[in-house]
Amino acid sequence: MATLRQLEYLAAVVDTGSFTRAAEQLHVTQPALSHQVRSLEASLGGALLERLPRAVRLTPLGRAVLPHARAVLADAGRLHAAARRASGLAEAELEVATVHSVALGILPPVLRAWRARHPGVRIRLREYPHAELLRAAAATGRADLAVGPLPDDWDGPVRELGVEEFALVLPPDDPLAGAPGGALPLAALADRDWVHYAPGHGLAEVLDAACARAGFTPRAAVRTEQTSAAPALAAAGLGPTLAPATILPAALDAAVLRPDPPVRRTLAAYTRTRPDRLTTAFTDLLAARVRLGG
Repeated sequence: MATLRQLEYLAAVVDTGSFTRAAEQLHVTQPALSHQVRSLEASLGGALLERLPRAVRLTPLGRAVLPHARAVLADAGRLHAAARRASGLAEAELEVATVHSVALGILPPVLRAWRARHPGVRIRLREYPHAELLRAAAATGRADLAVGPLPDDWDGPVRELGVEEFALVLPPDDPLAGAPGGALPLAALADRDWVHYAPGHGLAEVLDAACARAGFTPRAAVRTEQTSAAPALAAAGLGPTLAPATILPAALDAAVLRPDPPVRRTLAAYTRTRPDRLTTAFTDLLAARVRLGG
């Protein structure tokens, strides 16, 4: 049976890339660390690490085991933290994972309200550029709560928060800025160069999918990794962009239109296991404070 110490040693070797550096980090001798890793490999029935001359590399079995090892370690850490909180020995900490646009748009007022109500609870925010990375973080126990696009086939508690609307951003003097009713078909912008998002950014896929439904592939004038930069670049005249309406600053000097048909996605808060009282309280506040459609 694998022990927490053995799983900790495995994760340390992978993170540092070396038995020597892992031993130094953990303040143990290298022979002791190597012995524990070999014992773990024996209990799991195969090699987890390939020992190379100047590095170590995960074997296929190691790649399969490591996410579960990290999840077990994360759960153990939260167990001890919960016990310390119950004993009054430490202040509480809540780990919230999210995607960049949600951290920029809907979370700040929620975090402000949470801080006012629970000043002793620290929030550790983990941000990811793509919903799949967020889902993976939640699945491996790297956060107490994930907040982002509704995941498909999630095996755990999910609470929908509503439907997020996307907006088209154009410079204020664009010829199409005065579209009737404030709505504009994306096809009307098929010949434009767009302010796009970097490959691997979740909003890049949203933009590409919306344009594909309108019958064209958007050409990129510029690509940005920063979610907040896209509306500013569009307002400056580099090209139209598509962004969550929740991230647009009130002072943005731009024409903000509704895409026709609308572009939307459902947001949700979800956990890997049954949430504790602290996580439930944060989720309740999130649901009460977030103002979305749907």
